[in-house]
Amino acid sequence: MLEKIWSEYQTGLRNFLRSKISNESDAEDVLQEILIKTYQNLDKLQNPDSIKSWLFQIANRSVIDFYRANGKASLLEGETLWYDSSEEDAKQQLASCIQPLMSSLSDSSAELLKSIDIEGKSQKEVAEELGISYSTLKSRVQKSRTELKTVYEQCCRFSFDSQGAVMDYEAKQPRCNKC
Repeated sequence: MLEKIWSEYQTGLRNFLRSKISNESDAEDVLQEILIKTYQNLDKLQNPDSIKSWLFQIANRSVIDFYRANGKASLLEGETLWYDSSEEDAKQQLASCIQPLMSSLSDSSAELLKSIDIEGKSQKEVAEELGISYSTLKSRVQKSRTELKTVYEQCCRFSFDSQGAVMDYEAKQPRCNKC
């Protein structure tokens, strides 16, 4: 089972570590530590569906441990916490794909998401503008967001933290043809 998990997530973990640790050999050392920790604690994983977030939590802690062990803990303090910037970097990079990916949705779905998620209009306000019930609009928004998520997942693999926020992503192809 460890081999299967490692083969599936090793590349994403390596990319994540390289973005946090500039020295490649140090990043590889931390990757090996993550493998050891995974092996030692795999039996403690309560929900096998959360393996990806569990692995990236181990990676987060391992990078912190690396910087602490090397006397660089001050790099992890204040507003420069690496996991904050990583999450923001991923969000900013993914945000640049929203418009091109939305253009692959139906016009009604794209307009709905643009009004609510980009322009910030309330769902009640949009329901009134369209002359439909609030519950109908909520269903349409949910359907449109699911369609957009599907389009995103066709291009990228995502890593989420324990709260479900995107921590990192990896393109399935060198360049997605939609963004």
